[in-house]
Amino acid sequence: MSMRTPLGRVRGLGSAKSGTEHFWLQRVTSVASLPLTAGFIVIVAMLVGRNHAATVQILGSPFVALTMILFILTIVYHMWLGMQIIIEDYVNEQLLKAIFAMSNTFFSFIIALASIFAILKLSFGV
Repeated sequence: MSMRTPLGRVRGLGSAKSGTEHFWLQRVTSVASLPLTAGFIVIVAMLVGRNHAATVQILGSPFVALTMILFILTIVYHMWLGMQIIIEDYVNEQLLKAIFAMSNTFFSFIIALASIFAILKLSFGV
């Protein structure tokens, strides 16, 4: 016996009136981050003990820069999704929930932007 309303069964939605988008996005970003994290660890291991010129040369490779940028985007988006769900689940006051949600978005955006800027700056040698 289903606990869903007839309209809910037709739409395929739960009691929250939305699907499982955040759930699946978290799973997809976590799976995508596995090979990217492995690549990130390899890149960082190659940089250990190198001087600035060697580091710039390694990070100047388009493949390395792209791997690092994809790693940052995936990890920051995964972080944003996770914090968004925590805020929605555990903050009860609507004003605080809105403030925390906006702060989460701004923080995630700033972290991603600053990290990508640093990689592009090293990659293009500016």
